[in-house]
Amino acid sequence: MIGARTWCEEHSRFVKFVSKLFDLAVVQTTRIITQKKDKIMALPTFTMKQLMEAGVHFGHHTRRWNPLMTPYVYGVKDKIHIINLNKTAPLLHRSLVALEAIAAAGGKILFVATKHQAKDIVKDAAERCGQYHVNNRWLGGMLTNWTTVSQSIRRLKKMEADIANADKLGLTKKEVGVMTKEVEKLRDIFGGILEMHGVPQAMVVIDVPREMNAVREARNLDIPTIAICDTNANPEMVDYPVPGNDDAARATQLYCDLFVDAILSGIEKRLGGAAGKKVESDMRADAADELEEELKAKEAKIKSKTSEARAERREKLAEKTEK
Repeated sequence: MIGARTWCEEHSRFVKFVSKLFDLAVVQTTRIITQKKDKIMALPTFTMKQLMEAGVHFGHHTRRWNPLMTPYVYGVKDKIHIINLNKTAPLLHRSLVALEAIAAAGGKILFVATKHQAKDIVKDAAERCGQYHVNNRWLGGMLTNWTTVSQSIRRLKKMEADIANADKLGLTKKEVGVMTKEVEKLRDIFGGILEMHGVPQAMVVIDVPREMNAVREARNLDIPTIAICDTNANPEMVDYPVPGNDDAARATQLYCDLFVDAILSGIEKRLGGAAGKKVESDMRADAADELEEELKAKEAKIKSKTSEARAERREKLAEKTEK
């Protein structure tokens, strides 16, 4: 009888111990899941090291440069401009804050990049955050003439439905083949904006000179533009310029990852989820404003110098004419 009692007591202790271990395991797994959710949805911090490793600081050859990008250039090495990452970081942070705010307000965001090395990256980024993209060809009037574009999209959807119901409609193989080729062409152009249903509230551009038509249309419609500006770009054409390399695939992947996280953070904030937090970054929020003030002060100094030089020339000309 004593042995049976001791065995029962030991068995009950063992069961209690196992149940405690199970409870601890459940708690730990729930913590890990919540941490992963926070990591996915909340905007991560980015560091200067990440920007350096991705090659964001490499600009174009010195013969290909826009003088308006001079304030963002650190120097020249091997006839290649080096971008100042101390100015890139706060401007990138400001663009992420803007994207998060637009997504939190329920805005639609259009990614635009038609260069070969950025096509797939931009498409994947837009699909990950449930937004829209143009990665093959920008048609003139894609935003300013949206009524015509929407008609082409409706035609594309109708042809796809006709191909799916070819037997019921009695279409021949030749007719189906011709429609399939036309559908493929239209899919390449409009595939990323089929469900956009109107003009977007913001646009993300990877290469400003290459996508100048898209930038001009967004500017005409007062659509905020977040753009990666290499040393050959005009930063005054966009609302949120981010000085950086627009050719390297690693740099483009870094930009898109940060943009996607910012958009997801804004969406979850709009839905009232756990990521209703402030945007986190190791960059100061007012650094971009300070940078803009510095640039404005430099422009004012340059203008004052030119006006003084003109005044001196006029005085000298007046003295010569008097003599």
